[in-house]
Amino acid sequence: MTGIAYLGPEASFTHLAAKSIYPADSLVPMRTIPECIEAVSQQKASLAVVPVENALEGTVPLTIDYLFHEADVYIQAEILAPIAQHLMVHPDHVKHWDRVETIYSHPHALAQCHKYLSYRLSNVPTEQYSSTAAAAKLCAEHPELAIAAIANETAAHEYGLVIVERDIHDFHFNHTRFLVLGSKKDRLERPTKKEQIKTTWMLKLPQDDRPGILHQVLSVFAWRRLNLSKIESRPLKTGLGHYFFIVDILEEEDHIMMKGAAEELTFLGCTVKTLGSYYTYETESE
Repeated sequence: MTGIAYLGPEASFTHLAAKSIYPADSLVPMRTIPECIEAVSQQKASLAVVPVENALEGTVPLTIDYLFHEADVYIQAEILAPIAQHLMVHPDHVKHWDRVETIYSHPHALAQCHKYLSYRLSNVPTEQYSSTAAAAKLCAEHPELAIAAIANETAAHEYGLVIVERDIHDFHFNHTRFLVLGSKKDRLERPTKKEQIKTTWMLKLPQDDRPGILHQVLSVFAWRRLNLSKIESRPLKTGLGHYFFIVDILEEEDHIMMKGAAEELTFLGCTVKTLGSYYTYETESE
């Protein structure tokens, strides 16, 4: 079991996040988020780095759903990285870049640049691609096509493209959270500045769906003064109106109040799936 899987190819935002704390020669690109997580589950990789949330577009549903429904892995660290989106083309199309026929990128990147695309290039269709770096690679490999990509500056250098419009994302504060996943409940310790400890639980409410149950669940945390930095629901995929909840708690899982909270939630009939406790590490701009 060697290597650290990440959502590739090289020069993707996930690749940059992974490189910020791991040696480049240990990183192994994967085509999809499930492939990254499965590489850890099947012990084909020691760790995996995947995106989980963007400040503009919210949660990455595929990551959350796969962690709940498909895999038994743990969060060993969180990486918070600034995201800058740029429009780039093959050098052959620099002079007439505003006449491109299609713009390719990851769906989240396209959404992050919605205002720019709507007003600056409103007549140009967009196509979703597996990652921003894969879109840049496509442009590099097909100079005969009048296409553009939205990706980061590293991708432009990696694939020999020219940035024709910089910082086209809609809002200045554009950051993405990435998770470092492993098969064991370990915690990544780095000699760099780290944020407060965080624990992530996934909660499934009792099947009887009695009135006030969500209030009771939140009270479990409230009276213990456990601060929730996030609570979000996702479909259980068992029928309309059936959900599970993801909660991020700013406390160590082994804290006595956390142990009491887990016991009370179980008593209420909830199912608690823990993803472990971990630190957040911030990276600098590309």
